[in-house]
Amino acid sequence: MNTEDFIYWKREGDIGIFSLSNGKGNYLEEPDFIDLDIFREWAEEPGLKGIIIRGIGRNFSAGANMVHLRELAQQEQVLSEKITKGKAFLDYIEQLEIPVIASINGVCFGGGLEIALACHMRIASSGALFAFPEINHGLIPGLGGVLRTVKLINNKAFEIILNGDMINVDKALNIGLIDDYTKEKDAFGYAREKLIALTQGRSAELIHYVMRALKNAELLSKHEALQKETEMFCQLASQLEI
Repeated sequence: MNTEDFIYWKREGDIGIFSLSNGKGNYLEEPDFIDLDIFREWAEEPGLKGIIIRGIGRNFSAGANMVHLRELAQQEQVLSEKITKGKAFLDYIEQLEIPVIASINGVCFGGGLEIALACHMRIASSGALFAFPEINHGLIPGLGGVLRTVKLINNKAFEIILNGDMINVDKALNIGLIDDYTKEKDAFGYAREKLIALTQGRSAELIHYVMRALKNAELLSKHEALQKETEMFCQLASQLEI
């Protein structure tokens, strides 16, 4: 698999744009569809304040290439290693100390939805559709989708994952699967506006501190999170001009 065949990176000022471009469905050919070291170089470019992940064309991503997945499944150890690498990439996105927004057009299925769930925000177009169709293939989501769906929408995850049916943007917004949607056919412009509004006029360092504080609130005990918050506040305050 050559990453450069269907993965593109572009920087516009202090915003990075990560694009999937693999035919009409933007299928993921393998679970480890990008080398984490390559993406890390992009994401850690000096002065970068945010990233948008999108699919080129009508769809975000229809998920795994099932033909190739069935072939990989004949080599259990190889498949396991590739899934582990794919999960490491999504974990890295989730842990980034800059906001990452998924700009979602058309179908966002399976592995594509798992990518979107790893982002900090999900902005969709009005015609977007969401599903975990794995159940219809005798599978479950394999890149952390179960865990992230449960964390995001709690008991509503049961129906989405076990049912396997598509849901539209209205239902996705109602249950909290996405954060917002636009009536435009392409969500990218709105996602870009949202990211600029979140980051413009703020230093990269300040954004890092905010993202770190939010993650601490989720992962640390109350005492530890509050202590870290105080430390970061004092560090930032010491830099204020008198």
